[in-house]
Amino acid sequence: MRTPAENAQLALLLEVTATPKPGNVDRDREYPDLRFEHFMTGAVGASEGLRMAAAGEPIGESFEHAVDGMADQRGGNTQFGALLLLVPLVRASGTGELTPEHAAEVVEETTVADAAGFYRAFEHVDVGIDDPPDEMEALDVRRGADAIPELEARELTLEDVLAASVERDGVAREWVSRFSRSFEIAERITSGEGSVPDRAARAFLEALASEPDTFVVKRHDEATAREVTEAARAALRGDADPDALAEELVDAGVNPGTTADLVAAGLFIALEDGLTV
Repeated sequence: MRTPAENAQLALLLEVTATPKPGNVDRDREYPDLRFEHFMTGAVGASEGLRMAAAGEPIGESFEHAVDGMADQRGGNTQFGALLLLVPLVRASGTGELTPEHAAEVVEETTVADAAGFYRAFEHVDVGIDDPPDEMEALDVRRGADAIPELEARELTLEDVLAASVERDGVAREWVSRFSRSFEIAERITSGEGSVPDRAARAFLEALASEPDTFVVKRHDEATAREVTEAARAALRGDADPDALAEELVDAGVNPGTTADLVAAGLFIALEDGLTV
């Protein structure tokens, strides 16, 4: 029987093998500097931090270790957002029943030290981040450990830090909404048909069609994100070819990374709930 940490690692591997996931690296598509092998290596490297989370170690420290291990490959940031979702979910599963309620409890119990670990994680890998609001400039995550004194002065927990980003970041939104989309995606994968990667690819397209991807908004703009959502809806209706859409988005450099992060979290929840592979 697999442990929660092993299921989290498997979820990362299954997510990247799913195809087509328009705009994302998968087993059929890569970017010149971000390849399938980098995601496989990142999933393996994250294992220590995931084991720490399952054992009940502090969330921030577990996340930093997971990111540090993930970054031990030449592609750079492969699964930062996915790990930010997985670490609290693994902690919830390792310390009790994996439910939205228990996951919310894990979030509510985060500390200022956890926030510090989250900030230190940004020193291990480059992450696409928007400029913060003026009132949060001293807490720009790109400052890494240099921002920790300000965190401590304001007594901000990791939940507090992520709550400040819910309007512009879909991963942060999961943290304060009981991982609602992650659990919804898990249900879609569990009830789907075919291989697990095929179910994950379908769940990705459905999630992409349900609302604009916040990573696309950050890297491009809201209009582009809405266009991608409409294209995903057309593919679900059968009015467009998902494989052709995948090629188009990769060629345009439009990467719905937040949606991929959510699928990884959904896969983990489904695996923990008994999904067989």
